[in-house]
Amino acid sequence: MEIDVITVILLIFFGFLGAFLNAIVGGGGLITVPALMFVGLPPASAIATNKLAATMGNLTSTLTFLKAGKVDMKLLGPIVPFVFIFSMLGAWTVHLLDPAILKPLVIIMLLLVFIYTVIKKDWGQIEKKKELTWKRKIVFLCSLLAIGFYDGFFGPGTGSFIIFVFLMMGFDFLQASGNAKLLNFTSNLAALVMFFILGEVLFIYGIIMGISMICGAYVGTKFALKQGTTVVRILFIVTTLILLAKNSYDYFF
Repeated sequence: MEIDVITVILLIFFGFLGAFLNAIVGGGGLITVPALMFVGLPPASAIATNKLAATMGNLTSTLTFLKAGKVDMKLLGPIVPFVFIFSMLGAWTVHLLDPAILKPLVIIMLLLVFIYTVIKKDWGQIEKKKELTWKRKIVFLCSLLAIGFYDGFFGPGTGSFIIFVFLMMGFDFLQASGNAKLLNFTSNLAALVMFFILGEVLFIYGIIMGISMICGAYVGTKFALKQGTTVVRILFIVTTLILLAKNSYDYFF
């Protein structure tokens, strides 16, 4: 498929912007998927191609957070394979069901995340990890597996939902963001594998945007690590509000 200069510029610009935001608090797909559709990709191909670009960006963020000690590999190591499997199942299911059926639930979840984060003003400022009782382990694991499936099936807000789960477990915003990046990379990679098998990925678009997203993810991660939890919390609230507004507009109008 041929690609013109204007399209390349748009992919680079929106790829960098989306990855910068996604590296800090998630929500980058809010920018990159519409950008891919704007340059002429049908919705299914835009979502699939975005997984390729997002996987490249999320890998960069994950490695940077990992180097900074903000990823709990001991905790996440056993979880990663299951998130991978559930995300692949989600990507496969999207060919059987219309993802739009989840939109009302996503709106409700984003609203609850937004309200809770605004009300709990000191939430995520200091790390206060909770004891992992069996009950909490089950809820924690089931939540992450459900989000993994959701990312493969639909996607918007995945990063925010994963961060929220880690905040509920007592992690601060930076540690939550670092852990979320690893799981988001895993779910993106799994969905990418399935979309590749199904022949939905346009590689030239995905690689151009992906290279730009590597740069955006690196800059965004460094920004988050430098600015600390307060700025990340503000960006998390703003991003969640934008996701809520976008999904509500799509559903009602």
